[in-house]
Amino acid sequence: MTIHETAHVARGTAFLRFAIALQTLTIFLQAISAGLLLTASYGETLHSVGARVMYGASMLYVLAAVLAWKPGGGSPRPVLHASGFLALASIQVVLGIAHVPSVHLPLGVLMFGLSVLALARR
Repeated sequence: MTIHETAHVARGTAFLRFAIALQTLTIFLQAISAGLLLTASYGETLHSVGARVMYGASMLYVLAAVLAWKPGGGSPRPVLHASGFLALASIQVVLGIAHVPSVHLPLGVLMFGLSVLALARR
């Protein structure tokens, strides 16, 4: 592996780590806005906007995983993890819109835990 290839892989890994960290942060902020949803008049708006940002962060995670894998020839495993997470985020959005808190809330906790785990593994 040349120095150029090594630098490219390092940048891809750094971008992937950033994307996972951003996703983890947005999920944590969703938990906070869920509490505000129950207590403040602006909570619903904040949680709705946060859902869109979290979903965008999940899409960024997929993009970062593909960019870290394809050009550098690394493992495709992060792409599978990111795609699975995007699927969970999609389910989460549907459950939130359908007002199914009995599944929406535990899935949010699971997603936060999985995101923290992914971040710790990077």
